[in-house]
Amino acid sequence: MIVVIGFIIAFALMFFFGNRATRACRWREYRASDTESTWTCVQCGAKTTGLPRKSPEMCLRDNA
Repeated sequence: MIVVIGFIIAFALMFFFGNRATRACRWREYRASDTESTWTCVQCGAKTTGLPRKSPEMCLRDNA
């Protein structure tokens, strides 16, 4: 019973503290070099460049 309550609390915390700006975004990385990557959102089609292994933290849906 205590495990079930722990799961409910964990999901509630994830819901309230999750990053809502990128909740719908699913970023895919395409590495051009060791210092720069192109990121594409498969959900909305937005594209941007950035650092390797560091996905964008904001939804760029309006810029697509």
